[in-house]
Amino acid sequence: MSLVSVKTDNYIATVLLNSPPANALSSSLLKEISAAFDCLEKNDEVKAIVIQGEGRFFSAGADIKEFTTIENGRQFAELASLGQRVFDRIEKFKKPVIASIHGAALGGGLELAMACHIRVATKSAKLGMPELTLGLIPGFAGSQRLPRLVGAAKANELLLTSDVITGEEAATLGLVNAAYEDEQLQEKTMEMVNKITSKSSVSIGFIQELLTYARSGQFQDGVLREAELFGASFESHDGQEGIHAFVEKRKPVFKNQ
Repeated sequence: MSLVSVKTDNYIATVLLNSPPANALSSSLLKEISAAFDCLEKNDEVKAIVIQGEGRFFSAGADIKEFTTIENGRQFAELASLGQRVFDRIEKFKKPVIASIHGAALGGGLELAMACHIRVATKSAKLGMPELTLGLIPGFAGSQRLPRLVGAAKANELLLTSDVITGEEAATLGLVNAAYEDEQLQEKTMEMVNKITSKSSVSIGFIQELLTYARSGQFQDGVLREAELFGASFESHDGQEGIHAFVEKRKPVFKNQ
């Protein structure tokens, strides 16, 4: 892979979009993101994934130059379907995926970030969905994910006006979990991710599965599955270790089993 690089360390994989300056989401870049997640899914040494952008931006959007090579609406719809499949996979991934946003996450870049489970950004980062300024609309499920995160009225405003907001504003809307000063982003991102990876991969995976029910509105199915996984977590090595460690007033030593 040349447009995406992956580095793993201490149970954390960093997926770097490596197509500066814009890290534009071309079909080639989307395919490389998908290939990276193929590898990460099979890597038992990875508990969480951080997506970052090389250079000035997280991702400034889709590859507009590629648009000029597309011949018709059917091919354009196929590009949308490709992006939707990749982002849907990220949203349903069994390991937590965190978007660490600097510079800008616009259009497709914001759609990628919204597919991640957690988003953190710099206060000065620019986030928005400017597709209507090109006479187009979002293609990678942005029209569906944005209302879930900020509410229907605000999503309508952001989509129809193409207004760009700061990371600080995005945090107040719930579009990102937190916003930090530029120089703090990496440190704060890794601080959060290290808290996640200190947990058992067994229980992390169970939580990831259960949250798919919440996102799809399957409350009762999710409740039933939660009870089943509650029992499975109790029977796991790490569940028993956590219980005994609490009683013995010591830090648990998880074996991810």
